[in-house]
Amino acid sequence: MLGEFAVAPSHRQAIPSPRVAEICHVTSITGDDRELDTLLLRLHTETACRRSGALNLRPRDLNPHQCLILLREKNNLDRWQPISPTLMAHLLHHAAQRHSPADGQLLRYRSGKPITRRRYDHLWNRLGHHLPWVATQHITTHWLRHTTLTWVERAFGYATARAYAGHHTRTHGTTATYVKANLYEITTALATLTQEPHPLLTDAPLAAPNSY
Repeated sequence: MLGEFAVAPSHRQAIPSPRVAEICHVTSITGDDRELDTLLLRLHTETACRRSGALNLRPRDLNPHQCLILLREKNNLDRWQPISPTLMAHLLHHAAQRHSPADGQLLRYRSGKPITRRRYDHLWNRLGHHLPWVATQHITTHWLRHTTLTWVERAFGYATARAYAGHHTRTHGTTATYVKANLYEITTALATLTQEPHPLLTDAPLAAPNSY
């Protein structure tokens, strides 16, 4: 029918583990701020957050005791997302070393200036130069989100992957509003992914802490 257009399916997909390792390796040995870029990759790989979630992250959004971060992404929705103790330590170190104000953007250059989306463009352009398949497939940070969420779905099911992604719409049917994963299940998936113990994994499932 005229006026109706089919939406092309996304070409993004999960990146095979060996190639994720290549991306991480090249990131760690190239560039003018390897510490920042490797931190970005780990943050997105662990949390499957969007770029906006990373760029909106503030030091006050870190809960070191419970290893949680407050992600503020699209549609003005906030959610607590578990991260590994290792990632939490690196985020705290980054904030302290680069003098990130408590209510300001956490991720910054060595100069103290907040990063922007251009840092991501710079990172993937560099990776594409060293890894031609990255440029050929037009791989970006969002592919890391697909990679992590695909793994979570395969290992822990759709409900957990949906919660891990921070999806709240009803586009997948009414059942999705009833079949929900809790923070305990999301944290179990994270701990399995990172192979690190997590402080929230006690005998009883825990509810998310109150927001600020």
